[in-house]
Amino acid sequence: MKKILFASVILLFAVSGATAQLLKPVKWQFGAKKISDTEAVVFMKATMNKGWYIYSQHLGEGGPIPTSFAFTPSNAYSLIGKPAEPKPKTKHEQVFDMDVAYFENEVVFQQKVKLTKGATSVKGTVEFMACNATQCLPPDEVEFTIAVK
Repeated sequence: MKKILFASVILLFAVSGATAQLLKPVKWQFGAKKISDTEAVVFMKATMNKGWYIYSQHLGEGGPIPTSFAFTPSNAYSLIGKPAEPKPKTKHEQVFDMDVAYFENEVVFQQKVKLTKGATSVKGTVEFMACNATQCLPPDEVEFTIAVK
């Protein structure tokens, strides 16, 4: 009986682990490039599994959760403008009864920063909502620390 119970628990954890892997369809990578002694650009790249997409930062009210970035305030840098994004695709989503802007496969967001120190780290979080043709996952948040050298 103990062997059956043990095997059942192991199987439950294996299935839960596999399911959790499937529900993380977006991977994030972060980097930075200095463009002068006092300015840099930080890059936030999302790569989506096939069939999945995330939304633009620029959506109307009453729709899905837009992608958003929150940067931790620092004396070492200041933001120049807002995060830039490439031109998104647009489609009408019946669920929200509105046109929405989205990205599939991959997208790179860029944020210019003014540096007050030669080298620093830009910290923050990105919040996003991932969907496919049949479901949307709850909004997710990823913390980041981007070294600027």
